[in-house]
Amino acid sequence: MPAQRRIIVIWLPRLQSDLALRRLGLDAPFAIIERQRGAERLVCVSAQAEGLGLARGMGLADARALCPDLLTRPADPHRVAQALESLRRWALRYCPWAACDGADGLALDITGAAHLMGGEDALLDDLLARLARMGFTARAGLADTRGAAWAMAHVGGGGIVPPGGTRAALGPLPLAALRLDAKTLTALERLGLRHVRDLAQMPRAPLARRFGADLLGRLDQAMGDLPEPVAPPPAPPVMAVRMSLPDPIGLLGDLEAGLARLLDRLCLHLHRAELGARRLVLDLSRVDGQSVRLEIRLARAMREAEAIAPLFDRALDGVDAGYGIDGMRLSAPETDALPLQQVSTGGAQVQDDLADLLSRLSNRLGFDHVQRLLPADSHIPEKAFTVAAAAYSDPAHDWPRGLPPRPLTLFPPEPIAGSGRAVPGRFKWRGQWWQVVAASGPERITPEWWLDDPNWRSGMRDYWRVQTDRGARLWLFHTPQRDGWCVQGEFA
Repeated sequence: MPAQRRIIVIWLPRLQSDLALRRLGLDAPFAIIERQRGAERLVCVSAQAEGLGLARGMGLADARALCPDLLTRPADPHRVAQALESLRRWALRYCPWAACDGADGLALDITGAAHLMGGEDALLDDLLARLARMGFTARAGLADTRGAAWAMAHVGGGGIVPPGGTRAALGPLPLAALRLDAKTLTALERLGLRHVRDLAQMPRAPLARRFGADLLGRLDQAMGDLPEPVAPPPAPPVMAVRMSLPDPIGLLGDLEAGLARLLDRLCLHLHRAELGARRLVLDLSRVDGQSVRLEIRLARAMREAEAIAPLFDRALDGVDAGYGIDGMRLSAPETDALPLQQVSTGGAQVQDDLADLLSRLSNRLGFDHVQRLLPADSHIPEKAFTVAAAAYSDPAHDWPRGLPPRPLTLFPPEPIAGSGRAVPGRFKWRGQWWQVVAASGPERITPEWWLDDPNWRSGMRDYWRVQTDRGARLWLFHTPQRDGWCVQGEFA
């Protein structure tokens, strides 16, 4: 007789803030923010911040009004996903099957494994205690089905549902325990259905006609009538080739020849898998047991050996071969999908050439130091763009058109002497006197009233483009509320 299936779902409600606090070591109210619908909102708050009345979805301005000492950091979904994957691999110490459950949870299939830890209670206590020592707030549910375990972790306050007790445990829980979307929950509440037992007693055909198959599917998954396996993500293919040398080598020409052979083989594997390398690692094994690791990154997914080989030239030139190198291994630990494409000329070749140039510059200067500007949804000059690493972002083609020109260089406002609405004919700036030859404007820019920006608390600004006798074209603005002038930019 097969063992009764048992599933654990772990919910990490403060995963994002816990990760940041583990790194920063702060003892203050803290929140993770993200721009949503044109405003900065809290997407994850620490326990200390929650105790002060802050909650998810709250606007940043409202949160700072309640808690002026609030510390924030922008959301980093990529880092959170990496951390969750690391926790998934860590959870394999309890069972052979573990999967990520959404963006802030884990699902473990512990069928037949609980006795190895002294029973289900001991296993769950040990798991939660270890997560707490790592600095994570966690709540777990254990049941016969993944849906029931999720309901216990997220809605039922956590705990263990005994085998065969799924229906009794889910009955009194609200319908949110079935992982339904907000629109469906609202519609069901209007019908007077508020608990899982209310929905389970309803005729299925009318529910299916009105709400579709997803509603009944979630109910059946929670009750165990529809299977929902815990499936770990498929392991990515290992893209690596190696070569053992009968005689040690150390000359630069020999190393380049060996690298060329490895690149040809690796690129063939990438071509068959329709992948392109974004990072390449060359490991050189020396006769004395030491090893040398060379690494390059690519601004675009590539699998052309002739284009990749020159990027290793600078790294190979400084290799210390010792008494000789008798083994070489080339791997591509980071890859992107690169489907087969129709060969063409024109714009595609230009983009490839630009990406190759970015690869060369970034490998020399650092991938975070070669940057590009991207448009942002804001009419405030210093917020109308964002800075991103050029190798990890695509060029923007939707820059706003028809707007007044903006200076090439923007800097924080620097006050100058002057009053009134008329542009000063002569002013002192950065220790020098400047004579105004011509001026055009004004362009009035008002602050974003839905955000509390300390730099714009002085109110609206009237901007002028000013030509000076020294040849510099400056961007000046006047603040009517405070009757002052400042310089904020310089045109090309």
